[in-house]
Parts: sequence; structure tokens; C-alpha cells
Amino acid sequence: ADGHRHASTMARANPQSGQAPRSLRSSRAALRGEGRFVRGPGAALRRSLYAAALALAVTGWAPQAAAELSCRTASQLSREYFKLHVAHRRLSPELEERTIDTYLRRIDPSRSLLLEREVAEIRSDLAGVFEEMRRGDCSSLTDLHASLVKRQKRLEDRVREMVEDPEFELDESVELVLDPEERGHPATEEERLALVRSLVHFQMSNYLSAGEPLDEAKRRLIHRYELRVSRVQELEDEEIWSAFLDAFASSLDPHSNYLSAEVLEDFKISMSLSLEGIGVALSERDGYSVVERIIPGGAAARLEKGLRPKDKIIAVAEEGGEPVNIIDMPLREAVSLIRGRKGTSVHLTVLRQGEKTERFPLTIVRDKIDLAEQAAKLRFETREVDGKALKLAILDLPSFYGDSDPSKRQCTDDVARLLEQVKAEKADGLVLDLSRNGGGLLEHAVKISGFFIRRGEVVGVENSRGQRHVLSDSDERILYTGPMVVHTSRVSASASEILAGALKDYRRAVITGDDRTFGKGTVQTVTSLPPGQGALKITTALFFRPGGKSTQNDGVASDVVIPSLLAHDDFGERTQRYALPSQQIEPFMSSFANAIGPEDRWSRVSEAHLTALRTRSSQRVAESEEFAEIQTKLEEAANNDGVVRLEEILREREEANAQNGSDAEDEGDQADASREVGGDGAGEAGAQTGASGESGGETDAAAEEEPIGPQLAEAINVLSDLIVAARGHTDLADNSATLAP
Repeated sequence: ADGHRHASTMARANPQSGQAPRSLRSSRAALRGEGRFVRGPGAALRRSLYAAALALAVTGWAPQAAAELSCRTASQLSREYFKLHVAHRRLSPELEERTIDTYLRRIDPSRSLLLEREVAEIRSDLAGVFEEMRRGDCSSLTDLHASLVKRQKRLEDRVREMVEDPEFELDESVELVLDPEERGHPATEEERLALVRSLVHFQMSNYLSAGEPLDEAKRRLIHRYELRVSRVQELEDEEIWSAFLDAFASSLDPHSNYLSAEVLEDFKISMSLSLEGIGVALSERDGYSVVERIIPGGAAARLEKGLRPKDKIIAVAEEGGEPVNIIDMPLREAVSLIRGRKGTSVHLTVLRQGEKTERFPLTIVRDKIDLAEQAAKLRFETREVDGKALKLAILDLPSFYGDSDPSKRQCTDDVARLLEQVKAEKADGLVLDLSRNGGGLLEHAVKISGFFIRRGEVVGVENSRGQRHVLSDSDERILYTGPMVVHTSRVSASASEILAGALKDYRRAVITGDDRTFGKGTVQTVTSLPPGQGALKITTALFFRPGGKSTQNDGVASDVVIPSLLAHDDFGERTQRYALPSQQIEPFMSSFANAIGPEDRWSRVSEAHLTALRTRSSQRVAESEEFAEIQTKLEEAANNDGVVRLEEILREREEANAQNGSDAEDEGDQADASREVGGDGAGEAGAQTGASGESGGETDAAAEEEPIGPQLAEAINVLSDLIVAARGHTDLADNSATLAP
């Protein structure tokens, strides 16, 4: 979910992107009206917004155009964004500067091609580029591309000269600031040569660490730079316009894009439930393929220890094949290497920055995402308070899934059945775990919110014209009325933030987890263009909670914050370039959310209760060795200077290999890969087997045996405290009961 192109190596489209396809023509017609909330369930606007926010299909665009993207057509398409974008209505000098900056980042992701003064010259040359394109003149872009070919060729020559030196050997003392944003463009030619040298030694270490002889590593590195030159040389003009148009779209906000014909095909594949791969959503950032999300039910999620969000995949190899370095490789090419047939293995080289910078190998057996493996699961835990055992239900909902055929499996049906089981088992309280939930179908988030309230407004949607509409729960049934905790994390996004925000505003539940959720509170429209021209993905609306706050940027704040390894600035919408700000509107909360009869009423969570719950939780966290270790890692990560030191990485690898002793190489790699992995609540995907077949509402026996991470365990303790409060023991701060771990 960053400001660059996205791809998924498996079945789900990234729910954080909130894709909401519809045609420009139909949306304009449907969204005419006054700038106010429309509440009628049969209104055309309601149907239009459901189609816009829920559908996962690509629709057609009425205007006809040439089959190939031209300079003038690219200019026309750039203006189409302003007709529907929720925040930007016209081209401004600031947007032009943003576009040029974004384009420069993409043509020189490693900051090794251009000096500071050269960047300034290019910015000056591209000033007024949109007006030139409007006249059908893209010479400034083609001239820039021609200069890039020469620069790439010079870079290839420098690398060749370095590695073909007979005295070349790996310099383990080399240091490299990993983030190109932090190191910036070199100021002088000497600085550029020093940067290239560091990059070469870092890249060579990847080959040598994989067991390549030095001569072969040299050959492969040179060939890598040769391929770069070839790729740039072979770019057609249409691809140049496409890249610039996408840079423009991304300058509007992190989730708007221009999808070329090839990228659109990848987009459709990523939404297919039959795609085979490792089950990871990737983004392209500063030349790296970055893990954005581990998809529930995918192969990567079933590893007990493995990938984390923000890991960088730097090399890929097939079983028995040679590793391919994918740094600076276009994302769609990197994804094509990672994808593959079910049952085959892919070997990844992963770079992780945290309390320290480490590089390790990881093998994943490709598989399909099975909807059953993403299904809601239920387990029960016991806690003892004042000598009385409490039976607590934990309902894990990894996504708001559902088949396009309403007669087939839907998460709403599964959750309803599981809540009936919670009542049948006479559970004293419920934890709804959304800590791995990156979103899904908005309609299902609204309906599940309604399982816990009588009826009322759940989410407001405001479009680019300021027109607002509320999606409500109109079913007066309450499926669960007992004490309730909603457990979240920085991974919880989009639809999961809508559910958490609604229950927080109605004081129906206590929100636990990281300080806030992801903060993705926008709707995207994907509109297909004539064949060969791809599609426009445009951010067209914002979500609002019943209390009037937008979930955009700020997310949903936890009532009780529980420390985790995700609690730093690398996670969340607000860290994305050009993220839209949060907004506030008048509240639209229902006065009918709670039931009338005592048998269906739920107890509102009071501020006094929340204060006491925070105090109790803080005391437990302060006394926990697990949380002390997490806090230490967070402090170390904050102090990490972002510098890769080859000596440290190679030494760690040697120590790991020595510790593995005579184990087979593959086993040693797996042991190496598992170092320092896991431990945060959001990474509890573990080795789940998933609910199976038609059972849907059954408790998964395998899930009951999974270990509970410290974050979820503390959320369960908070629920125990809440039950004490609900039974009248409101002075929790002085309650001497000890909660069993």
C-alpha cells in the first residue's frame, strides 16, 4: 500500500487498495444530487455506491480512442483523473512538481545515475511538460529517455571496469545506506563512483553468499547491468508515456495509478482466486520489491516463521536454478519470477531492517489460496478472575471474504454461525481478532458490524463532489450482546477499520492492539480504456465513521495500546508519499444502536472503564518478559542507522552455518531464515490449517492448538477485565485479582 505500483503473487487483490470498479458514465449519472447524506435503502445512489465500493471487476469507458497510447492521448487521460478524484480538481504547479519528482525516482531508483545538479537540470527541462503534451509534444520525455540510455551504458562500463579488474575482491568493510531517499543523489562524480562501488560490492555479496564462484559472480553482475541497458534501449514511446502518466497518477495520492495494458493484465490476475504463488502482496519502492502484506490462506502465511511486512526480496531462484537478483527490476518482472505452479519451490533472498539489518534465504512451496483457509475460526480460552473461571471466545476473521455468487460461501454466514456457537457455549466474552485483516468486501464489514448492534449507521462515503451517503445496518437482530474486544494492528486496513471504527464510536467494544490501524480510508474506481490502453485507477471517495472522523490517514486508535513490532513509522497510510489527510464531518450516529429490551441490550464501554483497563494492561505489560523483549527490539530498530555493513551480514551467516553444523544445506538455510522472525501479534498466521468444506461455523481443532502471541494474549486479558467491569466491579485499578496467563 505505498505510492508505487502494486502486485500480488497470489489470489487476492490487495484489499488495502480498496478497488471499487465502475464506469465513468454510470458513476456520474448515479452521483448527481445534493451534497448530503442519503439514507433510503432503495435509493439509486445507494446501489451505485455499493457497486462502486464492493465490486471487484473492471468496467468500460465510453469514449473511444486509438488502440495505442499516444502522447496526446496520455495528456487527455491525465485530465480524466480530475473529473472524479476526491481531492484534486485541476493541474497545479505543485502537482507538476510532484509528478516530475515521482518520475525521477522511478527512472533512477538507486540514485546512482544522476547527480544533484543533473536532477535540477532535468526538473528545469520538464517544467511545462503537461502543456507540451497537451499540444502533442513529448520531446522533453523522449530526450530525457535518450540521455538515460547513455547514462545506463556509462554505468555498465563503470561496473565492468570495476569487477574485471584482476585484483578485484569483495570488500567486507563496505557500508551502504540502504534507503535511497536517505542517501539522496550524489553531489559530485567522486561521490557517484563511491556509491556505485558500494552497490557493486553489496550486489556481488548476494551472488557469493549463494555459493557462486567469484568469476561467475562477476559475469552475472555484468550481465545484470547489460540487461538494464537493453531494457531502457528497447522501451517504446508508448511505454514512456505510460510511465509518466502513472507517475502523474501516483502524485495525486498513493492509491491512484495508470494501469498499462500489461499491468492491467497483472491486476486482473492478482484478483483471480485460482492464481498460484506464495501469497504475498508486493509493492515496488526505491528499486526494491517490498512485502506489503502476507495474504491469509497463502503459502507464506502457513509458514511458522518467514516473511514480514516491509521485508525486501532481493533475489529469486527456482528449485535447482541460479538466483536472479531483482533489485531495480520492474515489479511485474519480479512477480513473474516469484509466481509459479502449485507444489513447486521458490528460493528467496530476503533483506530485513529492524533492530539490525540482516539478509537470509527462505524457501517457500507455492500453493493456491483456498477460501476455506481464509475462513473465520473460533477457539475458546479460559481465564481465572477472583477464583472464578471465565470462558472466553476468540473469533479470528482474516478478511471480509465472499464469493460473487451469494449462494456460495460468505464470511457473513460463517461469522453468524460462529456467534451462534459462542452463545451456545455460554461464553463470558468475545475477542474479535482483526489483527491480520487487510480488508475485503465493504458490504460484509457493514453486515458484520450489525451483528453487534440493533440497527444504525455504520459508514459514510463522500465522493469527489462532496455528496455523502451512509451504509447502515437495518437488521434489528443482535447476534451477540456480551462484553467484547476488537483486536487490531497496523495491518488492519480498509473494511476492518470501518468495523472497528463503528463499534468504537458506538462504545460497543474495546479496541486493543497497536496505537492505530493502517489508515486506508479511501475508495478507488478502476475504469478500463479501449483495448490496448489499459485502465485508470482513481481515488474517488473517502470513508467516515459514525462519529464523523475519517479512517483515512489516522486509522482507528486503540483504546488499550499493546506493544508490537509493527508499532513504528514504516507501517501505515500516513507514511506513504502524498497520502491524503484525514477529515472530519458532522456525526451521523444512530440513536437506535442499542436494543430496547433488557435481554438484547449491551453495556456501553465507559471512559472510566477504559481508564481502568489501560492501567491494568500497562501493569501486566511492564511485568512481562515478552513485552520487554519487544520494547528492546523497537528501541534497537529506532536506533538503526539504515546502513548495511557487509562484514556484519557475512559474519552472521557464517555463525548460523557453523551452528547448523553438518545439517544439509537446505535445512541450514531454513534455520538461518528463521532467526529473529516472528513474535508480533499481527504475524500469527502461523501454520493454520483453516476451516474446511461446508462446516464454516465449526471450531477448528488445529486452530485451538496454535500458540497465542503476546499481543492477542493481552487482548484476552483486557477482555477479562472488561467482564469484571460489566458485572459491576468497576474499580478495576484496585482489583487485586490475578489473571492467569
